[in-house]
Amino acid sequence: MTTAAASGTPARFSLLQRLLHWLMAAMVLAMLFIGVAMVSTLQPGFLLLIEIHKPLGLCILLLALLRLGLRLRLGAPALPADLPLWQRAAATASHWLLYGLMLAMPLVGWGMLSAGGYPVTLYGPLQLPAILPHSDALYAVLRSAHTWLGLLFFAVVLGHLGAALHHAWVRRDAVFRAMSLW
Repeated sequence: MTTAAASGTPARFSLLQRLLHWLMAAMVLAMLFIGVAMVSTLQPGFLLLIEIHKPLGLCILLLALLRLGLRLRLGAPALPADLPLWQRAAATASHWLLYGLMLAMPLVGWGMLSAGGYPVTLYGPLQLPAILPHSDALYAVLRSAHTWLGLLFFAVVLGHLGAALHHAWVRRDAVFRAMSLW
């Protein structure tokens, strides 16, 4: 990894960036598994899962906006100079795709519920306003989009995890340390 002084970039992500990363990693994984449980069967806990899914999605959206702002303001550590060009491109693309999905998934979900005429209840009487008009056709399109984006999110998260472990255990470079809390 190039040094911070030589490249003008930090050697590690800021503590706030690292804390948000790991908090959101847990939230996104929980959200993905809750989503799978919600659509796989009508379990007795289905309504509870929905009640967790909606506010957790909004929280992810807000934290993703904060993370994106921090990333644009503070930057990111440089990748190792010896990293092949295709891996640099894949890392850059996957990170921006993760940000895009962290923003798109909650917005598509909110839009889907709005189009379906369902309230987005955060807690008790606190509800978000509808962001789209009621439309069964639009609801069906957004429902399908939410599912496909969720599957893409799973795949990108798995790729991100695999790349992180590759940097930590195989390459043993500073990439994993840049985001680790220890």
